[in-house]
Amino acid sequence: MIQDYLNHWFIYWRSTNPALFLTARTEVSQRVEGLDAGADDYLPKPFSTAELLARLRAMLRRKDNYTPDLLTFHGVTLNRSTYELTFNGRAQNLSGKEFQVLEMLMQNPRLIVATEQFITHIWGWDTSVDASVVWVHISNIRKKIDGIQAPIRIRFVRSAGYILEESL
Repeated sequence: MIQDYLNHWFIYWRSTNPALFLTARTEVSQRVEGLDAGADDYLPKPFSTAELLARLRAMLRRKDNYTPDLLTFHGVTLNRSTYELTFNGRAQNLSGKEFQVLEMLMQNPRLIVATEQFITHIWGWDTSVDASVVWVHISNIRKKIDGIQAPIRIRFVRSAGYILEESL
């Protein structure tokens, strides 16, 4: 799967350079997967040389202003390109669903995110996933937060949901 390959590749390619994927994969789902895996642009074959050069020029214009897509809360950083959680030089890789759960929390720090919001946003409206799946992902994320000794925690608020906050 392209996601697994890219996650492995990004471990070695730690840079702030944008990435352009050139590929024969043309299905929309494959392009979305490539973009979600960390590509900044995606150009399926066949393509014209003029279009390729124009996309490269656009990326080079943005390069000086390019920064990885990072979310930061209380010194803890979530890298949207690598699915990596870091604090003080320590890092943990997240699975796709763990990343999506933590991303929602980091986009809304100190605010309650309902379990149903996770299910609807991550798995979709017509899913058969229940709250126990969210619990498992939250539990795994908590272990990874503890593993890097980050000063944040995910707290459960009864009958409401989860909240990302500073550790006490």
